[in-house]
Parts: sequence; structure tokens; C-alpha cells
Amino acid sequence: MTIRHLFRKRPTSATSLASDDPVMQRDRTAREEYVPAAHEALEDDPLKQLWQQQRYAVIVTQAERWKTHPAADAIVTTAREKLDGHLALVPEGIVALPSSLDDSVGAEERDEHIKPFLLDICTVSNERFQRFVDAGCYDELEIWPREIWPHLIEMQDLTGEPGPRFWRGGRHDQRLASHPVVGVSVYEAQAFARWAGQRLPTEAEWQMAASWHLKSEANILRRFPWGDAMDQTRCNVWASRKGGTVAVHEYPKGAAPNGVLQLIGNVWEWTASEFEITDFSGNPVLGEMPMRSVRGAAFDTYFESQANSLFRTGQIAMGRTHHTGFRCALDLPES
Repeated sequence: MTIRHLFRKRPTSATSLASDDPVMQRDRTAREEYVPAAHEALEDDPLKQLWQQQRYAVIVTQAERWKTHPAADAIVTTAREKLDGHLALVPEGIVALPSSLDDSVGAEERDEHIKPFLLDICTVSNERFQRFVDAGCYDELEIWPREIWPHLIEMQDLTGEPGPRFWRGGRHDQRLASHPVVGVSVYEAQAFARWAGQRLPTEAEWQMAASWHLKSEANILRRFPWGDAMDQTRCNVWASRKGGTVAVHEYPKGAAPNGVLQLIGNVWEWTASEFEITDFSGNPVLGEMPMRSVRGAAFDTYFESQANSLFRTGQIAMGRTHHTGFRCALDLPES
């Protein structure tokens, strides 16, 4: 028996709820419009199952494990090719992270040297995250920090099933299959990355990818992945008037030089870093609950000053908001 089954509450009977409740009526309408993603039968063969789940990094980094498998050479080779298409190289560079809420010229900063690493070209989509849910990963305790185990029961969708907050019946809305997954905490993002054989980027790595501050004589720092000026046609922010998320492969003109998409706009992105910052007097800003750094702004970000490669903010680590997703990274030697 899993922790989830031990803590699961008996659902409230639908007949006990008022049928004329306006909230219930709206909920029924939304449910009727929802198009649940289809179920996919998994292969019995472990290596073929990894391929089916698109866990290409696991296949490549564990290539020795499959030496005796009759299809190993072909699958491992193709998995490497898939990784090449899904990941982009972020070169060596330097980032300066403001240390306080005072971001005026001359304010205290800390410099971090970034080694080359690989980063997902796209944020993780609903379709990709569905494979994690279908693999029963909310009950696979080894991919979750021990201190989070009692909280796994809280990581439910709108119908009480394991999954992102806004899904239903453990399924994403098929119409949003290519949109970024949202409604996941940083712990869910990290568990997915671990399952996929990857990790979350640190805040400094994310800023390096978005600002392209290379270690070179040119010493160029980009305020946006595409250049130095805001362009609402290159990203999905409030002023872009989309009113919601778009597919993870859209806005190619807003890509960084290495092709990484949507580092600005669409959804805020979880990072692996704790959100550490001081007030104007130099005192640490502390919340009642742990916070993690999120970067990049979202479709509903109104202020352009928050939609750039340098703006820092944080969210409660257990937060499962409508506008926060993530992308994964991979250490270069492991590729």
C-alpha cells in the first residue's frame, strides 16, 4: 500500500451537493468542455518502455546497462539523436545576481561562473508530463525528498487524482497537450527531472541561458534572449494579448542564440535554487515557508520590468500556480 492510499480521503458523494449551486454548475460546464488525453499502453520491455516514455537521457546515460539487449545499439543511438534535437548547449559565462531588493546601479551583486551545460529547448509540456503521471511516479517514493512524502497526498488534480493541479481524472486536456504543464510545485518539477534523467537548472544557469553573457572579450549582456529591447511579438506576456499559455514551440523569433525558446513569457520557470535576497537594510527576506527562485515571466505578467533576463523573484516551493512551469537541464559530461 502506498502513502497516497493510506492518506486518501473518501470522496464526497455528488448527491450530497446542491445541484443548483452556481459554482457546481460552472464546474460541470468546464468538465463537459474538457477533452481528457487518451491512455497509452506501455511496452513490457524495460528499454522499449524508456523509449516510449521519451526518457532519452536515462537511456543514454545508462547505455552500459543495455549492452546485452538485442535492440540496444539502435535505441541508444537514436536516443542520442533525440537528445541532440531536444537540448541546446549553453556555453561558459558569468552572471551577476542582485543580492538585495535594491536593484539600482551600484547595488550589491554576487558573480557566478557558469560551466557549459545543456538545457531543454522547450519547457515541459502537458503531454510530456502525462508520461510521468502514467508511470505512477507520484507513488515512487525514491524520486521524492523524504521530507515531502507526507505532502504527496496534497499533490492532486481537480478530481483528487495524482497530477498537476488543473488536470482532471489524472489526464491533461488534450487541447492543451503541447502547452506547458502548470499547477506543479518545485518538488514535482524536480521529481519529473530526476525520472527523466535530468535536473532543474539553477537560477544562475537560467540567467546565463537568457542573458547570453558569454565569457569573451565582447562582454555582451542581453536584457532579453533576442536582444536589448522588449518586443511583444517575440514573447507571450500580458501585452501580447493571448490571455493564456501557448504551445511550447511557439515564438521562434524570441529564441536565444542557441535556439532555446520562451525563456521570457508564457510561464514562469522553476529553478533548483532557493530564493535568497536581502531588504534595503541588508537583512535577509524570509517567508513563513521555503521559497524557490522562478524566472522569466508569464502570459499574465503586466510589468515589462519583470519580463527580462535579469529580474529575480521567488515563489513558495509548494506553490502550484496557473502560470508556473519548468524546463530541465543536463550536465555536459553526462551527455
